[in-house]
Amino acid sequence: MRAMKPRLALLVLGLALAGCAGPLSLYYKPGASVARMQTDTTQCQVAALKDAPVASQVRQRPPIWIPGNRYCNANGCWVSPGYWVDGGIYSVDVNAPLRDRVQDLCMAQKGYQPVRLPRCTPAVANAVQPGLTTVLPTLAADSCVIDRGGGRWQIVTPSAPAE
Repeated sequence: MRAMKPRLALLVLGLALAGCAGPLSLYYKPGASVARMQTDTTQCQVAALKDAPVASQVRQRPPIWIPGNRYCNANGCWVSPGYWVDGGIYSVDVNAPLRDRVQDLCMAQKGYQPVRLPRCTPAVANAVQPGLTTVLPTLAADSCVIDRGGGRWQIVTPSAPAE
């Protein structure tokens, strides 16, 4: 029984953190279907990948010197030797920022603009009829998004009159 409490606490913590997900970033064009927006996004991602392909570079952080420690006792003081620690090797795609700009430009040419919608509060999410957004609605200052799982979501505007 005692072992169940930590597991339950971890489950509750995991669910709480899942509910605190960050904003949803998407390309927005009022009245566009979500399916069309997703197709356009994929086409622009593929085009951007062709125009700005992955260009991975291997890099190395500089090593770090750890100085020795000074020790003292009744017989005197001495210093242990210092040593070097490897800084580590990592890779970076130097074309990623350019690829993002090419994708944004492609989507802008199709009439979209990037937006970030905050997650709805639990009170808002519980107050609306569950559904999925299939057509991008007109956004307002209080528009927010409810994650419906599997990459699906519902955009709601609490100040809008109920339909």
